[in-house]
Amino acid sequence: MNSGKYIFSQITDFLPKRYFERLVIKRIDDRTQRWGLTYWSHMIVLIFGQLDGCNSLRELTDITMAHAKKSFHLGFGKTPINRSALSKANQLRDYHVFEEFAYYMVSLAQQKRIDKVFELDGRFYAFDSTTIDLCMTLFEWARFRSTKSGIKVHTQLDVVTQIPVSFNITQAAIHDVNAMDWISYEPLACYIFDRGYWDLKRLYRIELVNSFFIIREKRTPKFEVVAGEDFLEGTDNILRDQTVRFTTKGNNENYPSEIRRIVYYESGLKRTFSYYTNNFFLKAKDIAFLYKNRWSVEIFFKWMKEHMRIKSFWGNTESAVRIQVYIAIITYCTVAIIERKLALNRSIYEVMRILGSSLLAKDNIKELFQHIEIEQSQDYGQLKLGFDPF
Repeated sequence: MNSGKYIFSQITDFLPKRYFERLVIKRIDDRTQRWGLTYWSHMIVLIFGQLDGCNSLRELTDITMAHAKKSFHLGFGKTPINRSALSKANQLRDYHVFEEFAYYMVSLAQQKRIDKVFELDGRFYAFDSTTIDLCMTLFEWARFRSTKSGIKVHTQLDVVTQIPVSFNITQAAIHDVNAMDWISYEPLACYIFDRGYWDLKRLYRIELVNSFFIIREKRTPKFEVVAGEDFLEGTDNILRDQTVRFTTKGNNENYPSEIRRIVYYESGLKRTFSYYTNNFFLKAKDIAFLYKNRWSVEIFFKWMKEHMRIKSFWGNTESAVRIQVYIAIITYCTVAIIERKLALNRSIYEVMRILGSSLLAKDNIKELFQHIEIEQSQDYGQLKLGFDPF
């Protein structure tokens, strides 16, 4: 079906081009349509740079110029994209087009991956932020401290589908707890926070909208035990499962209701962790399990910084930085959709690594992974028979 078609072209076929063009029409600006570079070509070439692992705008344009004969078939347009045109597009174009499209891709990826098997039924979100340091002389608009600039990407990750469902880019000086005000809380959904988000007034708002939260204890607040007991034998590594009420005036005013406190022993780390939640229905071990899954957002941040080229930006204006972050998310969601639609049964990270190294090949995407499966099964058979595969 894709005989003679580049892997990269097969990837971009999963992007809803008509929807993107409708977004452009809503925000079209004749001044930003110059340089022989449409919004679509602009996005496509940046996605190529993300997948190929380009560290700079010069590296990206050098590659596109080197493969100028393939430009049309890769979706870049009829003429090669030069560095000047791409730099101006990053600086002057409306980043809201890419932001809206990123959210649309998030919704598509969620729909495709919602059938992923998870141990618990329900909607669970891990919320956290990551700080990206920037050079102050180049990114003066994002001044963070006296010696450097920076931005924060506040992200709400769907734990079940591993898709970031919301993301806000702010200056790094914005405190994490302020980002809790931007969350659109869904009734009966559960939100998992690190202790850096310990703000009882904001947590109580989650209770009032009939949503759930799980958060790690910060500085052991004073409380009285209303109900519950200690588990001396530590069933399921749960040491305590209590219903408590805060006793200090400030904490009691900010969170006037009873709250559940769970103390969990992590045998692997040989440490105890205390969690607070307004969910009295799930088992204590399930609360601990969900908090462990909060690390999925940390893994997402680590992977994005290492592989999605958001530590070395291809422009120094706010628009250029925002566009690159949104392109990284669009790329991630596109690969997530491909993984599920083609039933590759691989992690998103593994799929992206393989696709990124095969962009100019003309194989069928699914065949790339079938070759790997055949090789792995052959290696397993040789090992099982006692042969040395090396």
